[in-house]
Amino acid sequence: MSVSKALPFARGRRFLAYYNPYRRLLMIDLACAFVVSATTLILPLCARYITQTLLAENASDVLMRIALMGLLMLLLVAIHIGCNMFVDYRGHMMGAMMESDMRRDLFAHYQKLSFSFYDEQKTGQLMSRLTNDLFWLSEFYHHGPEDLSIAVLKFAGAFVILLTINVPLTLLIFAFMPFMAIYAFYFNKRMNRALQRSKERIGDVNTQVEDTLSGIRVVKSFTNETIEQRKFDHQNARFVGSRDEGYRSEAFFSAGMEASTQLFTVAVVIFGAIGIVNQSLSLPDLVTFLLYVGALTEPVKRAVNFARLYQEGITGFNRFVEMMEIQPDIEDAPGAIDLYQARGHIEFRDVSFRYQEHHREVIKNISLDIQPGEYVALVGQSGVGKTTLCSLIPRFYEINSGAILLDGVDIRQATLRSLRNNIGIVQQDVYLFAGTVADNIRYGKPDASMEEIIAAAKQANAHTFIMDLPNGYDTDIGQRGVKLSGGQKQRLSIARVFLKNPPIIIFDEATSSLDNESEKAVKESMERLANNRTTLVIAHRLSTIRNAQRIVVLTEQGIDEQGTHNELLALNGTYASLHNLQAVI
Repeated sequence: MSVSKALPFARGRRFLAYYNPYRRLLMIDLACAFVVSATTLILPLCARYITQTLLAENASDVLMRIALMGLLMLLLVAIHIGCNMFVDYRGHMMGAMMESDMRRDLFAHYQKLSFSFYDEQKTGQLMSRLTNDLFWLSEFYHHGPEDLSIAVLKFAGAFVILLTINVPLTLLIFAFMPFMAIYAFYFNKRMNRALQRSKERIGDVNTQVEDTLSGIRVVKSFTNETIEQRKFDHQNARFVGSRDEGYRSEAFFSAGMEASTQLFTVAVVIFGAIGIVNQSLSLPDLVTFLLYVGALTEPVKRAVNFARLYQEGITGFNRFVEMMEIQPDIEDAPGAIDLYQARGHIEFRDVSFRYQEHHREVIKNISLDIQPGEYVALVGQSGVGKTTLCSLIPRFYEINSGAILLDGVDIRQATLRSLRNNIGIVQQDVYLFAGTVADNIRYGKPDASMEEIIAAAKQANAHTFIMDLPNGYDTDIGQRGVKLSGGQKQRLSIARVFLKNPPIIIFDEATSSLDNESEKAVKESMERLANNRTTLVIAHRLSTIRNAQRIVVLTEQGIDEQGTHNELLALNGTYASLHNLQAVI
């Protein structure tokens, strides 16, 4: 698993690339933000014009001119509200659509990653990256440019306008700004640290919930609800603790911003009054200064909000990029060829494999030739690599040395999609998706007609029990098929392989957990499915593979014996020992 060390510039380009489909919307959003800032700055000037100019005149049309100015102010307010609504609605939708694009890309990337990646990951943490991280990133995508633009425009505009009214009072007020900014950024930084911890800990909460609910039947069978509740409470308390620190910092931040606004107001009133007494400031100018107090504190709030969103967004973006930069262990080789309808000749040539570099070899120097249409069974003690050997054929894992050939073609030179299209797998632990019976069978061939689905179900000995369900093929089977028995689930998994119709079949202990009646029905459907196909069967119950054309006995040293059931019993070796042991049991 390799993670490329992308340069900040490259990450910056990737960050900005998500704006590309929405550039027009972004420009309109920023234009509206500019208008919002401009109207906020113009309205106090209108009030100043009325109090300083119109009220000082004794013109006969003064009331008409005040009314016209009032209409202008109402028009500015209407424009302000309209642009603000656009920014709030369409701007947020832009962020949501960008978040959706990133979530789509990350989910697609998850599906490309190899089994070895998922062997090391927790589902809850992966879900947290897909949901929580990207939500905060969408907020930054939307509010970042908008808050920064409004903050700069309002701050610069207010500063210039106030300088033209009264320089000493303006400089006095702006002298408070650095202290206000330092205070705000200090508590903002504390909020960000708490937020980072919250992101990590909500991922732990998700992991715990996913772990408990996935194993809810085990939990209830052992009556260990109290233990699971205790584990959840521990993770939940850690999350709440991180939020406590964040909210405390947020309270200090909000209180400081409110106090700053009030202090600005007091300073303007006191020093403005002194200016009026000294005749260096007029009453209309004092009113104008008071109207600009909010315009002065809001840019600082927005700047701090931008810093917070930046921290939250970039943290989420870095976590997003870290995941996107993980390259699959197994990809199509340059110039990989498509395998169409394979004959099913599988050859292992001196194959070795280990899961991790520092782990022992699970498969060591295995050579095995399986002819097209041959029925081969793999037996041996647990842990000798039977399932691993079969997982190497569709390249779920990459071999460390040697070669695996399909119809004479090294599988590393074939496209993954075409290789796996030629292989059907029936596992012991059947996974069915939430949905109907028909949906789960159709998974083997997404464009299959209802007639094809029914035909596949009949071949898998599933049609009868399906028709006994409340809604037949339209019956909802629940999450992971919880409403079905083990044998029923297994027959549905065989039906979707029938529908896929591959030339190579792998049965991975498909009957080991079934009762005798279910095993008989599943075994009949397995034999029907295996007819005229290259078939590999992994079995613990040796009685299920007596009729195999060849039985391969695996040990930790590799292939120990090969032959038919009777030939291996005659050898009186490893297979005979396993057979005698099961006969005694």
